Amino acid sequence: MMHQMRAEYGAGGVAEGVRLWHVVRGESSVAMCGRELEPGAEVREAVQWGKTRELCCHTCGAYFLREAPYLAAEHP
Repeated sequence: MMHQMRAEYGAGGVAEGVRLWHVVRGESSVAMCGRELEPGAEVREAVQWGKTRELCCHTCGAYFLREAPYLAAEHP
């Protein structure tokens, strides 16, 4: 399954910058934690998880780690 990181912005929107990063399945705008995100929010590759200046959603991270293969034998 394809995952992406999607930004959640603060009260000031895009101008205020990214408040938190979430993980979504595919092109969805609903985070794995259930939060509805802006469909046009910035996206990044899932491999950037934990490598951003901004915080990442703990709940999304837990779900993502359960779905993402981590052993070489699990990759297609």
